Amino acid sequence: MLGLLALAGGQPLSRAELIEALWGDRPPSSAVNVIQTYVKHLRRSLEPDRPARTRSAILPAVGDGYALRLAPDDVDVLRFRRLVTSAGLARRAGDPHRAAALLGEGLAMWQGAPLCDVAFLASHPKVVSLTGERHSALVRYGELMIATGAAADTVAALEEAAAAQPLDEAVTAVLIRAYLAVGQRSKAFARYHETRHRLADELGVDPGPDLSAAHAELLRDNGSPAVPGTDLAPAEATRSAPAQLPADVSEFTGRTGELTELDDLLAVGGDPTAPAITVISGTAGVGKTALAVRWSQRVRDRFPHGQLFVNLRGYDADQPLPVGDVLTRFLTALGVPSQDVPLDIDDRAARYRTEIASRRMLIVLDNAATVAQVRPLLPGTPACVVVVTSRDSLAGLVALHGARRIELDLLPLRDAVTLLRRLIGGKAAAEPEMTATLAEQCARLPLGLRVAAELAIARGMTLRGLVEGFADQRRRLDMLDLGPDQTAIRAVFARSCQHLPADAARAFRLLSLHPGAETDPCAAAALWRTNLDQTRRILDVLSRAHLIQRTGPDRYGMHDLLRAYANQESLAIDTGADRHAALTRLFDYFVAAAAAAVNVLAPDARQNRDRILRPDTPMPPLSDAAMARAWLDLERSTLVAISGYTAGHGWPKHTARLAAVLYRYLDGGHYTDALTVYTEAARAARQTGDHRAQAHALINLGSVYRLRGRYDVAVLHYRHALALHRRAGDPLGQARTLTNLGTVLARLGRHALAIRCQRLALDHFRQVGDQSGEARVLTNLGILEEDFGRYEAARVHHQRALHLYRVIGDRVCAAVTLSRSGLIDTRLGRLEPATGDHHLALVALRETGHRRGEAHVLANLGEHMRLLGRPEPAIPYYRQALDLFREIGHRYGEAAAHNGLGEALRAAGKPDDALTHHTLALTITVETSDWDEQARAHSGLATTHEFTGNRGKARQHWQQALTLYTALGAPGARAARASLTALDEPPETACQAG
Repeated sequence: MLGLLALAGGQPLSRAELIEALWGDRPPSSAVNVIQTYVKHLRRSLEPDRPARTRSAILPAVGDGYALRLAPDDVDVLRFRRLVTSAGLARRAGDPHRAAALLGEGLAMWQGAPLCDVAFLASHPKVVSLTGERHSALVRYGELMIATGAAADTVAALEEAAAAQPLDEAVTAVLIRAYLAVGQRSKAFARYHETRHRLADELGVDPGPDLSAAHAELLRDNGSPAVPGTDLAPAEATRSAPAQLPADVSEFTGRTGELTELDDLLAVGGDPTAPAITVISGTAGVGKTALAVRWSQRVRDRFPHGQLFVNLRGYDADQPLPVGDVLTRFLTALGVPSQDVPLDIDDRAARYRTEIASRRMLIVLDNAATVAQVRPLLPGTPACVVVVTSRDSLAGLVALHGARRIELDLLPLRDAVTLLRRLIGGKAAAEPEMTATLAEQCARLPLGLRVAAELAIARGMTLRGLVEGFADQRRRLDMLDLGPDQTAIRAVFARSCQHLPADAARAFRLLSLHPGAETDPCAAAALWRTNLDQTRRILDVLSRAHLIQRTGPDRYGMHDLLRAYANQESLAIDTGADRHAALTRLFDYFVAAAAAAVNVLAPDARQNRDRILRPDTPMPPLSDAAMARAWLDLERSTLVAISGYTAGHGWPKHTARLAAVLYRYLDGGHYTDALTVYTEAARAARQTGDHRAQAHALINLGSVYRLRGRYDVAVLHYRHALALHRRAGDPLGQARTLTNLGTVLARLGRHALAIRCQRLALDHFRQVGDQSGEARVLTNLGILEEDFGRYEAARVHHQRALHLYRVIGDRVCAAVTLSRSGLIDTRLGRLEPATGDHHLALVALRETGHRRGEAHVLANLGEHMRLLGRPEPAIPYYRQALDLFREIGHRYGEAAAHNGLGEALRAAGKPDDALTHHTLALTITVETSDWDEQARAHSGLATTHEFTGNRGKARQHWQQALTLYTALGAPGARAARASLTALDEPPETACQAG
C-alpha cells in the first residue's frame, strides 16, 4: 500500500483503487477494515510522535481514500521525475553535458525493478508506466553520453537494458551507436543481427527506423574507433584472413570467355547494397569447380580479408553438407572461437554475416544443389564477391538476389583435344584422329577426359584400344541420370572400374556408402571386412586409379561425382543385405573405437554405459590418452555425420550408443557438435519409442545448454527427461536428471529446491549402487555449502566425493575435487597442502586433456594466490582460465574467471582493468541469469568504485548486490549491507571511525 501511494506522487488514491490494486476482482469482505488497519500502521511508522486523534500531515484522508504528502526529494519517484524534467530543459538550452549529468543522477537512484519485492504489483499500470519512464530516460542518457564523447561509461547500462528487453529497438539502436563510438564494431553488428532475427521470429516484423538507421551508420563507418584506446583498433586488423582456396587445376584449358565474364564481376558494379553473386551451372564433370578455382586463384589478391571455400556436396547420395556445419567451419575460419559459435543455425548465419560485414572477401560455394543450401551463406553487404557452382541453374538466386549466371557448356572439340594432348603427351599428338574421337566419346567433359588420359598413361593402352573399348556401350548403366547426350561419361567410369581387381571394384562401390567425407584404413577395413594389409593394398589401387584421393596421412576422400557413380553401381550390383551388413560393420567399428578412446581418457565412464563389444575388424592404436584424444579430434566430424545418418536410416541403437559413449569427450568443450549428436539421439529414440534413451539424450542436451548459459532451455529438457525416466521406472536416470536440474536451479538462485533435488538424486544413486553418481552429488552439495560460507561442511562433502572418485578411477573428477578441496583449505588457513593439491590436479587434467576441468583448476589456483595476498601471481592463472573457458564456451566459468581476475587486478592496484572485467562478468550473468556471479560482479564493481572514490556508483552496485544476496540467502548480504551503511555516513565520519 505504501508503494502504491508513493507511485501516485502525492495524488490521492480512492478506496476502490486501493482495493482493486491489492486484491483484484476478489477482495475479502473485510477489505475496508484491512485498509484502515494498514493506514493506522503506516501513520504510526511515518509519524511516530503525532498525537492521537490529530489529522495526519503525511498520510491524510482525502475523500474516501488517502494521499501520501511528502516533500518531493523524500520520494524517489518525484525526485527522479524532477531530474528528468531538468535534464530536458538543459538539453533544449544546448547544454548536453549538464543534461547527461542530471539524467545520470536520476538513473543512479534506480536499484532494480519498481516494487520488486511485491510481485503481484509488477503489472500494475503505474509500475509499468514508471518502468517506461526509466527506459526513456536511459535511451536519452545513452544518446547524450555518445554525443559528449562518454559512450564508454554507458555501455554496461545499455547492455543490461538490452538484455532485459531484447525486442526493444530504441535501446538496442543506442547500444549499437555506443559500440560504434568506442570502436567495438563487431559487437555492434552482432547485436543488430541478433535483434533483427528476434524481431522476425517472435514478432514477424523487420527492424524499424531507429534500428535501421543505426545499422546504416555502421555500414557507413570506416572502422576506426571513435575513442582511442577503448578497443583494439579496427576490427579488420585483428581478425584472421582465411585462405581456403584449393590448389589451381593442372593443365587448365580453354574457358577464356567465361573467365572474362567473371572478371567483369570486379569491374562492373551492380546493386550497391548487395554482394556480387555469380552462379556457374552445368552438367556433372563439365569443369565448374575447375573454372571457379582457376578464376579465384587469379584474383585472390583483390580480396585482402581472405577467401572462403566449401564443397557443399549437394549431389551426394545421402549426406549433403548441412548448412549449420558450413557456418561453423566459416565462423571458425574467420576467427570466431568455437565457444562463441551460436547453437541455433539462424543465429550462426547472423553471426557469419556480422563477421564478414566489413570485410572484402571472396566466397566460393562449390557443388550447391538448391537455393536453400546457398541462401544462409550469402553475405549481407556489397564488399564480398560470391561464386556458386551447381548442376542446377539456381533460378531463385538470379530472381531474388540478382545473381549473374554463367552456363558452362561442354568443352569445344578443339579445347578438348588440346587438354588430351597436354595430359597424354606425344601419343595423342601422333594419333590426332583417335584423340579427336576419344574426346567426343568422353562427351568433351573435362572429368571424363582426365580419367581417359589416366587409363592411357597408367594402363599403357593405345588410343585406338581406348576408342574401341569405349565404343562398346553394353555396360553403360543408368547411374547418374544425366541425360542421353552425356552417356559417354558413364562409359568412362565403367571402363575405369573394369580394370580394377574384383576386390577393389567392390571396395570402390562400398566406400560410397560411408557417411563421412574421409576414411582411414581401419574404417575402410570395417566397411570391406578386410585385414589392414588387404585394406592398404586396395586403397593404393583406388588412389592410383584416381578413384579416390589422399586428403592427409592415411586419409582418403572421393570426388562427389565418383561417389554418386559408385553408389549407383552398388545399388545395381551389391545386394541390400551386403550393403546393410557393410554399414553395420562400419557403425559397430566407430561405436567401439569411440568407446575405447573415451575409456582411455576417462576409465570410470564405462560403468554407466551398456557394454560395447569389440568388433573383429582392425582397431586404431589407442594405447594412451594422447592417441585417444588425437583419434577423437580427427574423427569428430565423421562421428557427427554418422550420428545423423544412423538416426535417419534405420540404425537408431547405434545413434544412442554413439551419443552415450561420446558424452565424456564432448563434455570437455565440443558443445556445437554435442548439440547435433544429442539431438539426433533424441530423434532416434523417439522413432523407436525408447523412453529411456530419449530421456538420456534430453539430459545431455540440457547439459549442453546449461554449460552455454541457456538455463531456461536446460530446465525444460531436464524436466522432460525426469518425466520420461519416472514413466520408465528408471531410478538411475531420475538421479542423473535430478542432480543436473539441481545444478541449474542453484545457478538461478533457487538453493532450497536445488538442495532438495541433490538429496533426492543422492538417495537414488545409493539405491542403485552408482558410486560415480553419488560422488557427483556430494560434489554438488559441497559447492552449495561453499556458496553459504559453510566451508567445514563443504570440505566433508568434497573429501567423501574424492574418496569415491579415486575408488572408481575417475581421474578428471578426482582432480577437480582435489583442487576444490584445496581451495577450501586455503579459506580455512591450511595453506601448504593446498598449493600442492592444485598442481597435482592440473597435471592430471592436462594428461587427460579435459579442458573444462583444467580451466576450473587454473581459476582455483588464481583464487588461492589471491587469498594468500599475492594478487600479481594470481593474474596469469585467471587469464589462462578465462582463455580456456572462452575457448570451450563455458559461460558460467567465463563470468567467474572475469570476476576473479577483477578482484586480483583491484588488489594489484589496477582498478580500471578491474572495472572492465567485473563489467564483462555482469554482462554475461545478466544474459544467463547467474545470480551468484552476478551478485559477485556487483560487489566487485562496488568495491572498485569505492577504491577510486566514486561513492555514488559504489552505492548503486552495493544495493544491487544486496538485493541479489538477500534473494539467494547468501552470506554476502551482510557485507553488502555493512558497506551501504558505511557509505551513508559522511566521509569525514567514516574516516574518523576508520
